[in-house]
Amino acid sequence: MAKITVLGAGGWGMALAISAYGVGNDVTIWSPFKEEVEMLTAKRTNEKLLKGVMLPKEINITSDLSCVSGSLITILATPSTVIRSVAASLAKQKDFGIVVNVAKGLERGSLKRLSEVIADEIPGANIVVLSGPSHAEEVARNIPTSVVAASLSIPAAQIVQDVMSSDYLRIYTASDMVGVELGGALKNVIAIAAGFCDGLGLGDNTKAALITRGLAEMARLGVCMGAKEYTFAGLTGIGDLVVTCTSQHSRNNRFGNKVGRGVPVQQALNEVGTVEGYYAALMAHELSKKYNIEMPIINECYAILYEGKDVRDVVTDLMRRPNRSEH
Repeated sequence: MAKITVLGAGGWGMALAISAYGVGNDVTIWSPFKEEVEMLTAKRTNEKLLKGVMLPKEINITSDLSCVSGSLITILATPSTVIRSVAASLAKQKDFGIVVNVAKGLERGSLKRLSEVIADEIPGANIVVLSGPSHAEEVARNIPTSVVAASLSIPAAQIVQDVMSSDYLRIYTASDMVGVELGGALKNVIAIAAGFCDGLGLGDNTKAALITRGLAEMARLGVCMGAKEYTFAGLTGIGDLVVTCTSQHSRNNRFGNKVGRGVPVQQALNEVGTVEGYYAALMAHELSKKYNIEMPIINECYAILYEGKDVRDVVTDLMRRPNRSEH
């Protein structure tokens, strides 16, 4: 039995806590919000985030961050926008073990990957990124899922693999943190575009083309930034991209669907909640300019979300781009 602490009581944090507990680990969930702690302690469920899923009574829930002491693994399951502040708070604690980040995104302004943000705040930490096609709603219900634990320290990734793998959660290891993190961040933008397609009433042909060409954009930028091209053919590339572009579990997809149907961007954000791809679209657009990489789909998403472009004009503009070879 290992001690595992999950920082963040959202759907993904609860799902990972349930999964880790299911293989015999001692699990604690931390939330900075006392009202949330009190609600989860009393009800053992969050019907809004994971309808019908109960937290085992043995999983402790607290707002005291010192709970990380003695952990073999501390999982950061917070929104990407607060990763730096949570990591800074964690750095003040002791004996928190391997830091596993499961948030997907990039930091606004610095354009850093989240593992780089964590390393800024916790120098010398063993950092692992856990990513892949993994909806919280399915992981919490023991629906078979495969993900990747990526780290510059393969022994650290192997510890995460050994401690958290189960009959329902298969974990592979990898060393390409750049590719794994960029795949997890950029696929959210493509998923918004897939939602646009649904909202506009377009077909399977359109979505297949979008996913395929979106993957090409992700890999093009990733390789330029030091990722391995083959990573984008794996679970954290095409795997995560397909599941996020095609599932109604995806907030990014639901958000894009609303915008495609004519709902104003801000209203759609308010209705769906946290949409990581909305923030990633801005940063991906900036990265495309920084590295001079052609990313037409992502840049059209940016134009819709931040410049007020009419979503109905995007398909025509993309289809009328100059002819070229596929590769």
